[in-house]
Amino acid sequence: MANLGYIQVTRRCNQCCRFCSNPPIERDIGLEDGKRLVDELASQGYDGVIFTGGEPTLSEHLPALIRHAHEKGLPPRIVTNGQLLGSEPDLLDRLVDAGLDHVHVSLYSHRPDVVASLTGKEDSHATTMKALERLGALDRLAVDVNTVINGMNADHLDEHVLSLTDHFPFIRHFVFNNLDPFMNRVAENPDTIPALWQFELSLMRALKILDARGLTFRVERVPLCYMTEFAHASTETRKIVKSEERTTHFLDDKGRVRQEEFKHEKAECCSICLLDPVCAGMDGVGGGFELSELYPVFIPPEVVIARVMRIEPRQVPPGLVESIAARQRALKPRPRT
Repeated sequence: MANLGYIQVTRRCNQCCRFCSNPPIERDIGLEDGKRLVDELASQGYDGVIFTGGEPTLSEHLPALIRHAHEKGLPPRIVTNGQLLGSEPDLLDRLVDAGLDHVHVSLYSHRPDVVASLTGKEDSHATTMKALERLGALDRLAVDVNTVINGMNADHLDEHVLSLTDHFPFIRHFVFNNLDPFMNRVAENPDTIPALWQFELSLMRALKILDARGLTFRVERVPLCYMTEFAHASTETRKIVKSEERTTHFLDDKGRVRQEEFKHEKAECCSICLLDPVCAGMDGVGGGFELSELYPVFIPPEVVIARVMRIEPRQVPPGLVESIAARQRALKPRPRT
């Protein structure tokens, strides 16, 4: 985990995902504005920049922004649906020549029909497979897979992981993001909202597979009571323990959002949960998730902190748990942006 900045380079997209948080608008970042934002992140000591969208490969300025970030010593990444990488043979070469060395590919399932239904693009899965084949052929890029947990893939996250790791052994990292029920399109597609119990087992199986194969993974927006064995892999928990932040530059009225606090809503039972100090709680309450879904667990927080810090539990500094707990108690649940 590191302090990574996010820059939206376009709000245009070539898919129509049913749970999209940033529905397309005709807006792109200017080259000079993009370079200025890169410079800001570099001056603030960020460890890297992720160019996102919309679909960032639609931006004509993406190669130049990647090159600028690379020259500034800010390792550049992109989050992409892979549609252009899979259909335009020379695009990936141009991005790599500019300095790109890390790609996050968004893919929601190994089942083509599920991907087609979620993205609104019949050949989306096949095109993303072509993109992954091209990424693997280069043999010099770090490749992650990002998967939004939703009502249509909640029962087969483990199968998704097995399929991808069998076919593409160069993929070393997976990110699972639980769906945000307040995303702009979700109100029109409530069937995309999963209950926490619907994905608990398949997520656990998926993480066990990745762990057994020596791969790394992160999970975001899932309360720790639903991923206790792998609580150290929670994005929010890691940022709470390591006091990290995240900055995103949006191409809409939100503008620049700097997130230094990671706390969502919690239930009464959370007060007796031993992992309460290092758990961000539940986001999306009232939009499809309810506090009644939460329950306390009784795993010593030192065990989780030690795995985050890569030390033994006995090496966790005295008073650290209490310090983290006090810091989290002082926070209010994070307002929606």
